Amino acid sequence: MNAWPSETLVLLALSLPALGAVGIAIASRIPNLREAVTLTVAAANFVVVMTLLTRVLDGERPAAGGWEVFGGIEIAFLVEPFGMLFACVAATLWIVNSIYSIGYMRANDEPRQTPFYMCFAVAIAAAIGIAFSGNLLTLFLFYEVLTVSTYPLVTHKGTDEAMAKGRIYLLLLMATSMMLLLPAIIWTWVAAGTVSFAPGGILASAGLPVGAVAVLLALYIFGIGKAAVMPVHFWLPAAMVAPTPVSALLHAVAVVKAGVFTVVKVVVYVFGVDFLATSGAGDWLTYVAGFTVVTASVIALRQDNLKKRLAYSTISQLSYVVLATAILTPISIIGAVMHIAAHAVSKITLFFAAGSIYTAAHLTEVSQLDGIGRRMPWTMGAFAIGALSMIGVPPTAGFLSKWFMLSGGMAAENWVAVGVIFVSTSLNASYFLPIVYRAFFRTPPAPATGHEAHGEGPFPVVLALTITAFTTLAMFFFPDIPFALAEALVGQEVTK
Repeated sequence: MNAWPSETLVLLALSLPALGAVGIAIASRIPNLREAVTLTVAAANFVVVMTLLTRVLDGERPAAGGWEVFGGIEIAFLVEPFGMLFACVAATLWIVNSIYSIGYMRANDEPRQTPFYMCFAVAIAAAIGIAFSGNLLTLFLFYEVLTVSTYPLVTHKGTDEAMAKGRIYLLLLMATSMMLLLPAIIWTWVAAGTVSFAPGGILASAGLPVGAVAVLLALYIFGIGKAAVMPVHFWLPAAMVAPTPVSALLHAVAVVKAGVFTVVKVVVYVFGVDFLATSGAGDWLTYVAGFTVVTASVIALRQDNLKKRLAYSTISQLSYVVLATAILTPISIIGAVMHIAAHAVSKITLFFAAGSIYTAAHLTEVSQLDGIGRRMPWTMGAFAIGALSMIGVPPTAGFLSKWFMLSGGMAAENWVAVGVIFVSTSLNASYFLPIVYRAFFRTPPAPATGHEAHGEGPFPVVLALTITAFTTLAMFFFPDIPFALAEALVGQEVTK
C-alpha cells in the first residue's frame, strides 16, 4: 500500500466506509458475517488512514477531487495535518466502537442492528470527508451528510421519546447549518472570492470592516451547531436517548468532533489567527466559550442520570477547544488540537463504562452506583482514568491539552480564559470524583435490589473500554504524533 498514489489513498479512505455500509446490508441476514464485514472494513480503513499519516508527517499534503460544481468552486480534498488528526481519531475509534457495539447490541438484544451498523459506517465516511475537505463547500456537504446519517441512530429505539428527541437533534442541527453556516460560507465567497482553505486565512485581504468580521465569525460559531456552544447545545442532551454506542459516536468519534474541528479550521484557515488577533474581531468569543464551559459544568453537577452528566460534561469540554482557539496564540491552538484527541479517547471510555454498567446492572443513575466498583473493577477503573483525564490530572491525555491551553492563556495575558480553565477544572472534579468515590468506597446496596447478581459487562464491552482507557494513559507518555500534527497546523515549533 505504501506504493499506492496518495490520491488513490485519499479516495479509498473516503469510500471504504460507504462500501462497508453496502457490505453490511448484503450480510444482514447473517449477524456474524455482518459484524465481520464491519470489523474488516474498519480495519482496512485504519490501514489506509495510517498510511496517509506517514506521508503527512513526512511533509506531503495529499489531494484528490477537483470536480467543479459552479463558479469555479470544486468538490476538493486536501489532507493537511489537522484534518489528518481528525481522520486518525475517527478511523481508530471506529474499530474500538465496533468491538464494543457487538457486545452491547447483542447483550441488550437491540432491534434493527443492521441499519445501526450501516448508518455508523456512513457517519464515519462523512467524518473523514469533513477531515479531508479542501474547501468550505466540500466540508458543508459532508457536514450535512453526517447530520442526516446519525439521525436514524439517535432515533434507533423507535419509541415516542426517541422520535421526539430525534426531531430536536435533526431540526436544531439542520436549522443552524442552513440558516447560519451556509450564509456565512456564501458571504465568505463573495468577500474573498474563494472558499478554499489556506494557511493564514483568506479574509485578511477581503477589506471587511471589523464589525462585519465579528458578525461573520458569529455566523460560523453558532452555525456550527455540532460544536454545541450555548445556546445551540440542546440537541446534545436530547440525543442521549440513543443507545450507548451511538452516544459514543456522537461524543467521541464523529459528531461533536466534527463541530469543534470545523470551528478551529475556520479560525485558522478562513479568518487567520493573526488577522483575528490584530483586528480584535474575535475578542467576544472568549466570553461565549467561557460561559459555556462554566455553565455546562454547573448543570452537569445537578444531573443524577449518568449519561446526561456526561452529555453536559461534553458541552463544557467542547468549549475548552473553542476557548483555546479564541486565545489566538500558537500554543493555545496546539492545546485545542490536542484536546480534540484527548477528549475523544477519554470521553469514549466514560460512555463505554456507562453502557457496561447499564448492560450488566441495568443502572442509569449516579445515585445507584454505590459499591459497583467492587463488582465491576475493570469498568469503573477505566471510568476513573477517563474522569481524571477530563479533570486534567497527570498521567492522562487531558493534562497535556489543558497545560497548553493554560500556557497560551498566560502568554496572551488572557486572564478570563485562565480563570475559566481553573474554575471549570474544579467543577470537573466536583462532578466526576464523587462517582468514583461512590463506586469504590461506598457500601454496596442490600441484596434485595439484585445489585449483587452481576459482574462485568460482556467481554467485547470490557475489552473496548480497556483499550480506550489504556490509550488515554498512553497519550500522556507518547504524545508525539498529535503534537507534531498540531505544530504543523500552527506552522511553528513549540517546546513541550
